[in-house]
Amino acid sequence: MRRRQVLQLAGLAPAMAGLTVPALAQGARARTLRFMPQAAPAVLDPIFNPTTIATTHGYCVFDTLYGCDSAFRPRPQMAEGHEVSADGLAWTIRLRPGLRFHDGEPVRARDCIASLQRWAVRDGFGQVLARAVAEWAAPDDSTLLIRLHRPFPALLDALAKPGASPAFIMPARLAATPPDRPITEMVGSGPWRFLAEEFSQGTRAAYARNEAYTPRGEPAEAASGGKHVHFDRLELIWIPDGGTAAAALRTGEIDWIEYPLPDLVPLLDRAPGVTTQIYDPNGFLGFLRFNHLHPPFNDVRVRRAIRDALAQPDYMAAVALPGDWRECHAVFPCGLPQVKEFPATPPDAAALDSARAALREAGYRGERVVLINPSDFPAVTQQGRVTADLMRRLGVNIDLVESDWAGTIARRSSRAAPEAGGWNLHNTNFPAAAIANPAVSPIIRGHGDRAWFGWPTDAASEAAVEGWIGAADAGAQATAMAALQEAAWESVPFAPTGLFRLRTAFRRELTGVLQGPNPFPWNLRRG
Repeated sequence: MRRRQVLQLAGLAPAMAGLTVPALAQGARARTLRFMPQAAPAVLDPIFNPTTIATTHGYCVFDTLYGCDSAFRPRPQMAEGHEVSADGLAWTIRLRPGLRFHDGEPVRARDCIASLQRWAVRDGFGQVLARAVAEWAAPDDSTLLIRLHRPFPALLDALAKPGASPAFIMPARLAATPPDRPITEMVGSGPWRFLAEEFSQGTRAAYARNEAYTPRGEPAEAASGGKHVHFDRLELIWIPDGGTAAAALRTGEIDWIEYPLPDLVPLLDRAPGVTTQIYDPNGFLGFLRFNHLHPPFNDVRVRRAIRDALAQPDYMAAVALPGDWRECHAVFPCGLPQVKEFPATPPDAAALDSARAALREAGYRGERVVLINPSDFPAVTQQGRVTADLMRRLGVNIDLVESDWAGTIARRSSRAAPEAGGWNLHNTNFPAAAIANPAVSPIIRGHGDRAWFGWPTDAASEAAVEGWIGAADAGAQATAMAALQEAAWESVPFAPTGLFRLRTAFRRELTGVLQGPNPFPWNLRRG
């Protein structure tokens, strides 16, 4: 595979790349930005489907009331500003004038309220906020009023959260869609208009510049500031083969790859007309998620033993370049404030024996264990295969079920028994910004049926999350953060596989590529 990819990169497979990426006339090419995301565009509702590709699509089509800058500070976006009552129980947010949806309708406060209510049902931070809300109101078309039962100082952090499931604003008629069903019409007020007639699930999505969009005046910084668009058209093109994608970048048939295969990055660095940079300086935390509903991983002894038996260097070498990863034995991304790193157990023969013993004690007798894994998502694919190898060495009857990313996330949502279409194990990763603290991280939560896929239940973790969010001061918050990390390390909602940084690659004439937990489709120019 690697030899074939290198040959393609050297230009020995231009025909294949050309077939994958249809040619454009020279004038249209100059005005079109072609971007290959990390995974194929599939379910597009970014509230229903909290994946990075859905969020990337969401940032094209929708906007947010507030957006985070590179230091995770909330900044006004659709909001003009806000006021907070003296007792902290009433937040009044004013909309910027002139905001319009792509169908020509003005953005009204009631659209924002309906959007926030739908988002708050599905998003973990939104769920916490919703429990503090006494009333969501729209006194007039330009004003939102959020009344609280108790002070919630992190309200703007919730509305500005980056990563999975930002609080995107859509028309009230779309936000009325039940949260357990995806919306099917993509109408927002963001800098790009979705071209529904050109959408091909699993292959491509196309957008036209929103001529009616008025960017903010501040410089673009991560998800905040002025979202200036300098292209007429944007295409998200999925190329399943990493070598073919690299060849298409080298020949200029595409402009930007979200992150190329790690072993191709040094070759792209040397390719004329191509450059690479760190995608997100904060990195990504890889992890193995357990399904807590079904044996054998409903037994905490097994989860702890697997966590201690996995070798993080094996996982990291499969997805990142030397120097771009580190071991991270923690439940939050290492290097962030107040994150505790736990002592690592050497993944030696003794650790493997302990894992085998834990499986026996839990009653495992060779039953089929289902590991779901995408075949088309390099940063996840290889980690899943490392897990499959580990399970075989532990004597587990592992069934590695690979499909495209859309198929994997569809099966991941099933709570059925593995033999009835469900699953036991799943590797994935999150950008550090999306899991940086207890309020934003969905994978730390232990609230059962409402938890992220895998559905862990852990009362101690939940109490610590609530303690962190409701802390009266920095000292109380630090105490809750420490308690949460101890509780989660014991209950093992997931096993970390390491912290890594990825490279993004683009044509050298493309300027303005922003760093962050998502690719941001604005601030970009050719030349």
